[in-house]
Amino acid sequence: MSQEYIKIDGHSLTLEDIVRVAREDVPIKLSEAAIEEVEKSRQFVDQLVESGEAVYGITTGFGNFSTVHISKEEAKDLQKNLIISHSCGIGNCFSREVVRAIMLLRINNLAKGFSGIRLSTLQTLIEMLNRGVHPKIYEKGSLGASGDLVPLAHMVLPMIGEGEAEYEGEMLSGIEAMKRAGITPIELTSKEGLALINGTQVMTAVGALTVFDSITLLKASDIATSLTIEALNGITDPFIPELHALRPHPGQKQVAANLLTLLAGSERTTHQGDLRVQDAYSLRCAPQIQGASHDALNYVRERVEIEINSVTDNPIILRDKGMGISGGHFHGQPMALAFDFLGIALAEIANVSERRIERLVNPALNNDLPAFLTEQGGLHSGYMIVQYAAASLVSENKVLAHPASVDSIPSSANQEDHVSMGTIAARKALDIYKNAKSVVGMEMMLACQAIDLNKKDAGKALGKGTHVAYHAVREQVSALTEDRIAYVDMHKVIDLINEDLIDAVESALGEKLG
Repeated sequence: MSQEYIKIDGHSLTLEDIVRVAREDVPIKLSEAAIEEVEKSRQFVDQLVESGEAVYGITTGFGNFSTVHISKEEAKDLQKNLIISHSCGIGNCFSREVVRAIMLLRINNLAKGFSGIRLSTLQTLIEMLNRGVHPKIYEKGSLGASGDLVPLAHMVLPMIGEGEAEYEGEMLSGIEAMKRAGITPIELTSKEGLALINGTQVMTAVGALTVFDSITLLKASDIATSLTIEALNGITDPFIPELHALRPHPGQKQVAANLLTLLAGSERTTHQGDLRVQDAYSLRCAPQIQGASHDALNYVRERVEIEINSVTDNPIILRDKGMGISGGHFHGQPMALAFDFLGIALAEIANVSERRIERLVNPALNNDLPAFLTEQGGLHSGYMIVQYAAASLVSENKVLAHPASVDSIPSSANQEDHVSMGTIAARKALDIYKNAKSVVGMEMMLACQAIDLNKKDAGKALGKGTHVAYHAVREQVSALTEDRIAYVDMHKVIDLINEDLIDAVESALGEKLG
């Protein structure tokens, strides 16, 4: 493990920090200021318990049981019962990186000092993250209001010696994972169970990692577009800055600038009237279509950056007012809407990419290239079925893009009568991202094949950025001269859509793509 660490203070966590902890196992530690705030908040909770004042989840039951008084003596049982009763996860389990992001976000939330958790309890969760004890957390079961109660309860189980956790690549009982890592399980006390599970950290963890990956995907989408423009002798006049200044949506302007930058120096692109007066929308309107997704992604990123440093607990301990207030910060609606929007934006990236794939393989549309990009059509099918696969993915995305946030089912005997379904929205956005990444990878592969088959342009230079992208594809996948197993090539090119590809292209360009 790296000797560097990320300091957690509840206020300054970034998207990049989440990725470093989740994927690179960078350790964390609390700031001195956070330690002080956590301890002061805990002192106030102890005072509330001693006073017997009715405060939700501290001296009362939960949900519809908020009218039931809980004595000081029953506080520990109340918190343990909360965790074990709420562990109702269903379906597949979250990946290791998502579990680590969930743990990190919950730690950052608690570090703000408004939750009343003991410092020792928070440090136990930090030790688990740093030493690689990853609770088994099921994907399904959260309504996204009252927080991500179900999945977060599974996060807590190993802390109390229950449940299951992965340690050093092996799934173990929670107690055994803690033992092997040298961490002592804890006994929860007043407020702590609720403090650990009442928040939006599961939906936000899934969404934050998807946002980070989507930044790369949208750049790759512009690269794929530019390769298709090269293959089809596309017209670059619609991308000039003077045109986009007249409708200055930031994403639209950025995509147009990206395309011109990537295509700079190309001897294959054309101007209006050279070969045709105008291109189809999937080429000509790429700035407007993909630019809208850029703007949507920027919006969602802003929401994520607010949420990862917010208090989403309940009740919230406001020491200055001498109150533990039962509010609604656990409600996932702000993120539910954002992640639905993210899914829609990514679905559109796949939609327009698939239309360019169809344009590449269809002999009626592909600028006199061979049908399905094979020179022995009939004997060979070429890339015919790649388009089928892409069409399947975009059709699936259209189902997944139906917003989760428009649904709500009352729970807890109608005490919790509106819920966000934000965790479903985040999971759907991740699925759409995976499909969209695959479609964009398919477009890259087919565009490179079309470039090779465009005999009239043989020897002509590609653009400054497309040249690098073309050769990156060809290092992984050779030109198709006869039918071969397609998925092997497809997966290699799809896997190219990562930060390394973007870095290589941007290095050649001498500037960052927007």
